[in-house]
Amino acid sequence: MKVILAKQAGFCFGVKRATQMAFEAAGKDEKTYTLGPIIHSPQVVGKLENLGIHALESLEGLDSGTIIIRSHGVEAKDILEAKQKKLTIVDATCPFVKKAQEHVKELSEAGYCVIVVGDADHPEVQGIVSYGGEKVFVVASGDEVKKLPKFKKIGVVAQTTQSFENLKNVVCECLLHGGEIRVFNTICDATAVRQEEAKELAGRVDCMLVVGGFNSANTQRLVQICTELQPRTYQIETASEINPAWLEGAEQVGVTAGASTPKWVIDEVMNKIEELNKSD
Repeated sequence: MKVILAKQAGFCFGVKRATQMAFEAAGKDEKTYTLGPIIHSPQVVGKLENLGIHALESLEGLDSGTIIIRSHGVEAKDILEAKQKKLTIVDATCPFVKKAQEHVKELSEAGYCVIVVGDADHPEVQGIVSYGGEKVFVVASGDEVKKLPKFKKIGVVAQTTQSFENLKNVVCECLLHGGEIRVFNTICDATAVRQEEAKELAGRVDCMLVVGGFNSANTQRLVQICTELQPRTYQIETASEINPAWLEGAEQVGVTAGASTPKWVIDEVMNKIEELNKSD
């Protein structure tokens, strides 16, 4: 059995930057927290907890210390509250996410109705939306645009982990709903490359494993993309979750991983597959 690991598997630039900033902050202040999990990886969050950095759901009750802003960003009101409380802020927001926030603010101030392409329940999207005015809508697809009223001016941005195809479908539908359309392609380049590579790999192997947090949007999107081409696609967070039956009869197994998956987790998965291969 041949095992092929995708070249772009694992940490993207924004995630690597955020985790590095978080680990560097450890020990500098006795009261150091992240606002929400730093990234969508229970394994990384666990390592930070062992270093005394715990994830908070809100800033309520915190009147001093250091707060680390997660890679997905937070809502504008949370930044304001942290500043008002004079907390030390370590802003680990991914630069791509930060750019999307800035575009929403700019479009709203210029009088555009803003459409954000993404998952309304995802913290990244909730943070992006918070930088806009009253007319900000989140849509998951072009079909959802059809339910919106028509506007003279429409601005479009995307959750950084969206597929380009989905953004394009939304924009095409917006052309029927507005007289002036302004679009910012805020999809992360690494995300697009990772998805294309996963698509190519899934199309030529007998089984596909996608490694990443079950709460990770970009990992879920990789699972969706791979499943469309290879029905024998399975998502796992750790090597212990691999079911040997998944690999039975497979001559080639592909492995990719979400942008929040640390290298040591990927290495453990590869070693586990190798062990199962030798035991056959």
